[in-house]
Amino acid sequence: MITPALIEFLESEFLLDWHGIHGAGHWARVKYNGLQLSRSTGANTRVVELFAFLHDSRRRHDGGDADHGERAAQLVSELQGRLFSIDRGERRLLEIACREHSRGGLEADITVQTCWDADRLDLGRVGIRPSAAYLCTESAREPGVIEAAYQRSRATG
Repeated sequence: MITPALIEFLESEFLLDWHGIHGAGHWARVKYNGLQLSRSTGANTRVVELFAFLHDSRRRHDGGDADHGERAAQLVSELQGRLFSIDRGERRLLEIACREHSRGGLEADITVQTCWDADRLDLGRVGIRPSAAYLCTESAREPGVIEAAYQRSRATG
């Protein structure tokens, strides 16, 4: 799902530091977290992978940016059929996951929950240890999963 053409587009359009806290390293760890979680949650991995690389791609700054999820959801529509192809149901899930990812929700389709957890498990990059109370899935709330994700995010910042 993540093609060189998609990466090239995202890099050319990304307004922040490509290597910063909301850049490519974060996206790669979110993808890793999401694919690991998908093994037990059964989440749609096509949606999880695209979420990882799109959810923060429209940020305008690293601080509070309340509308970045909405802008990412709009980007899904712009890129569908051009840089990736997903069906209508996958598109709906991806748009919801992007739009709502920073609003603190816990209830959603299992694929959306997996996306949100994959992102939240990477909070160590900003010095925050993920809390099971803010994770959606049983798989993500496992102490070993939280600790491994935290250590990975701290090591690669």
